[in-house]
Amino acid sequence: MNEHGQRITGLKGRLALKGLGGALLTAFTDIYYFTGTRQNSVLWVPASGPAVLLARKSFSRAKEECPWLDVRPFASKADFSGAMPAAAGKTGLVFNGLNAQSYKYYSGLMPGAEFSDIAAMVRELRSVKSPAEQDLLRESAKRLSSVFALVPGFLKPGMSELEAGGTFEYHSRLAGNEGCHMRAPIGENFIGVAVSGASAGRPGYFDGAVTGPGLSPASPVGASLRPIEKNSPVFLDYTFMHAGYISDMTRIFVFGKLPEQLVKAYATSLEIHRYIAENLRPGNNGEALYQKALELAAKAGLGDNFMGAPGEQARFVGHGLGLELDEIPVLCSGFKAPFEPGNVVAVEPKFIFPGLGAVGIENTFIIGSDKAERITSADDEIIYL
Repeated sequence: MNEHGQRITGLKGRLALKGLGGALLTAFTDIYYFTGTRQNSVLWVPASGPAVLLARKSFSRAKEECPWLDVRPFASKADFSGAMPAAAGKTGLVFNGLNAQSYKYYSGLMPGAEFSDIAAMVRELRSVKSPAEQDLLRESAKRLSSVFALVPGFLKPGMSELEAGGTFEYHSRLAGNEGCHMRAPIGENFIGVAVSGASAGRPGYFDGAVTGPGLSPASPVGASLRPIEKNSPVFLDYTFMHAGYISDMTRIFVFGKLPEQLVKAYATSLEIHRYIAENLRPGNNGEALYQKALELAAKAGLGDNFMGAPGEQARFVGHGLGLELDEIPVLCSGFKAPFEPGNVVAVEPKFIFPGLGAVGIENTFIIGSDKAERITSADDEIIYL
């Protein structure tokens, strides 16, 4: 049995324990995780019996990419009904993987089915990465680190944030970056943020420490046309997707010197980063590490600026990632589940000062049996140009 088949077997076991007759998966990242194809399709996984992939387009490519799986065309409602049991009964759905219209559609195709949300079940399964997934994440991080290494060669004072970000993204794409997936909607073609100075303090809808002003109210995230100035931090926070798997990294660049307030804040971000990195191990949990990060920020007199401008803070200091940027575990209040070997976490303590800019660091880690392996490799210090 290949790895995708093993994942389906693991899901079947959890469905049976919950008393569910099967699960219908509709989100493309979930389908890719369990099958290895991202074609337009839905996956039926019964608690017992073979799984069936119903492919709308491309059916031929789905069959090619999943020769081990029962792949059938999904051109009509009859195709769907023919693959389903006569009485579906209690059925798992990932509620955050479909909209209200899709929920109504599948409810009509499965009359009598009693739907139960299995989002947490699937997220927990996906949160523990296999050795093969870990290797893909290492390659993703290696490529992301190689793009950051190019920044001193192209970043110039006076160039706009947009040009800086566009140049980074050009090199990232040449290195094989496939984009970025999130379960929560954040915007089209969003792979990162390039902002400088006061732009970093501009609040926005994206649930992160730094949003950036964007180019217009229609796309209020990321770089603006603001020129990069001397003695002001240039904040680059970018993701990289390789073979579907995402790494995440932030570094600070500056032409000249930074105000002492920002230098102090960066030293605190490194202190928080080191503490979390040393304690990313099985048995610890995200809530405890987040609370410690809050304590260290407050001790430095920087609590109001931690993870966002005052009143605009993101309420986490790290997040899981893999096929999506917003996976579990999360380093936040309320996340008390202990870390497991194979969890992957981006740690990102950051400080934001309206009018001055943002400083901080971010690296991606794989949690092992007794400690975490950092897979992003650039130097942690501020890069002075």
